[in-house]
Order: sequence, then structure tokens, then C-alpha cells
Amino acid sequence: MVVVLGLPVVHGHGHGHGGVAWHSFKQLLDAGRGSHVTGLAELKRYLARFGYMAKPGRDTTDAFDEHLEVAVRRYQTRFSLPVTGRLDNATLDQIMSPRCGVGDDDVERPVSVALSPGAQGGVVSRFTFFKGEPRWTRSDPPIVLSYAVSPTATVGYLPPAAVRAVFQRAFARWARTIPVGFVETDDYEAADIKVGFYAGNHGDGVPFDGPLGILGHAFSPKNGRLHLDASEHWAVDFDVDATASAIDLESVATHEIGHVLGLGHSASPRAVMYPSIKPREKKVRLTVDDVEGVQALYGSNPQFSLSSLSEQGTSSSSPRRLLAGSARLLCTVLVILVTQL
Repeated sequence: MVVVLGLPVVHGHGHGHGGVAWHSFKQLLDAGRGSHVTGLAELKRYLARFGYMAKPGRDTTDAFDEHLEVAVRRYQTRFSLPVTGRLDNATLDQIMSPRCGVGDDDVERPVSVALSPGAQGGVVSRFTFFKGEPRWTRSDPPIVLSYAVSPTATVGYLPPAAVRAVFQRAFARWARTIPVGFVETDDYEAADIKVGFYAGNHGDGVPFDGPLGILGHAFSPKNGRLHLDASEHWAVDFDVDATASAIDLESVATHEIGHVLGLGHSASPRAVMYPSIKPREKKVRLTVDDVEGVQALYGSNPQFSLSSLSEQGTSSSSPRRLLAGSARLLCTVLVILVTQL
């Protein structure tokens, strides 16, 4: 967490261990209290990184002690896994999955809200917010945020137009549900939300860790930084890219935009805001849990209803048509676009 004096609290994410090192955790299968297995010290650092136990000292051992058992139980509870306190198959599979770098402790406690009658049959929401529930505001509503993809912090194998199209769709999904509009700008430095691909230590104090570890991180409102690990193999179309380790850019972009808006991680595996995703998995449709969470911060787009979620596909409606939720907001977006010409 980064605290800037004189400004709202800003949360930074993405630091720590990960990448190929996580795959070594498979040797820890069935370890439990009293075990002593090489790699448990690294697991302690992993669990501390994401908020499940205190940061271990330099003299951390490979002993499975009571503190690690408590941390494992907390982790299992958080991810709705069988709470055994041991490193069973399900727990290790979740731990070794590529994930967002936002810590699971950087949020308020999970919100449990019974949804309105008819909404998924009374499902309970499991969304969270950043501590203090920061959000974007404007003195003169509606809220219109500009965003830009860095012209220099890129990955060379992805066409810029394809990356921009991915983010247009991702921003449009969120704008469809709340009275917030997003406008792409070529002025990167002036943009409210700045998107870029970076590798390793990239100057924000939270370095990336290599392939299939931490995929990206974002900062809470009103910081606006959204960073993706350039070391990953990003894909924009699985029909074209058959790489086994490919990560879907649109899925991660949609997730990280949720953080930019102020959402923490959801404990619902179906939610876009769930912290992990598998290679070659595509998860871009907002669930009831995602929508209830973001609407708790910003209110509802007057033209949106929860029943319309089933109509939301990966390439259905035009992003530009979905940018605004009311006539007034649409007019504001158009005015901004015209002034940038």
C-alpha cells in the first residue's frame, strides 16, 4: 500500500514473488502442520504478499507451523475451498493459478447483501471495496473519465489497434451498468486512466514477476494507473493464437478496470473480479456480483437492468453505443470527443 500525504489513500499492487516459482508449490501437496518441506518458506511469503499472514522475516523456515496453518485456513475460506488447513489438491491448484496483483487484504470486509427479488433467486453478493471505499467523483455530474493506452509501454506482437479495441470493449462493459462514461484520448499524460505494459521493476514500487504469476495490477481511485505484465503472452483472439500459456487480454483488462473504479476482489469464482484466471480462459461477462458492487459505488445506469446481463456477449453491442447510460452523459462524451479533434 502506498500512502500519499495530502491525497486520498492509493493502493499499489503487484509486488512480490510469483511466476514460475509458484509452480514449485506442487511439491507441497498434502503438507500440513508439523511438516517440513522445501518451499514452505516461499509459500509463507506468497500468503503474506496477498494478506493472509504477517510478513515473514529473513529467517523464515520451511516448517509448517501453527501460523501457516491459520493462513492456509484463511485462504481456503476466502476462496470457498474445503477448510482443511492442509495443502490439498484444490488449495494448491488455486495458489498456483495466475492472478491479479491486488492484495486480498487491501479491501473492506466482503459485503453480504441479499439481492432484489428475482435477481438470481436471492443470491448473496460477495464483492468488496478498497479500504475507505474511494471512487471517482466530479463536481458537475455526469462522470466522464478519459483513458489512454501508452504509445511506448507496449508489447510488440500485439497490433495497437487490437489492443485499443480490447480496452474499448472492456470500458464499455462497465459503462453499461453505471452512470460513468469513458473517452479514449491520445494525450496519455493528461488521461485520468493510464494503461501500459511493463516488465519487472517499472518504477511504481511494485515490480512484476514474470510469466504466469501476477498478470497485472491497478491502483484505486483516483490514481488511475493500470499496469499489465509485459512478460506474459497476451492474446486478443484464441482462435488465432494457440499458445498454451496465452492469457486473455480482455479478461484481465475488464478485471483491472474494476479495481480502477474502486472494486476489490470478489469471492465468487464466476465474477470478473475473482482474483485468478487460467491460461486460455476467457471471462469478460460481468456477473450480478460485479454489477451490484460497482453500482453500490456509483449508482445504476438508468438504461441498465440486471436481467440484461444474459444479453451481454463478448462482441455484441458497439462499445461506442455503450459508453453512456443517459442522454445527458452521451452528449457530454460527444462534446469531449469533438473538442479533441
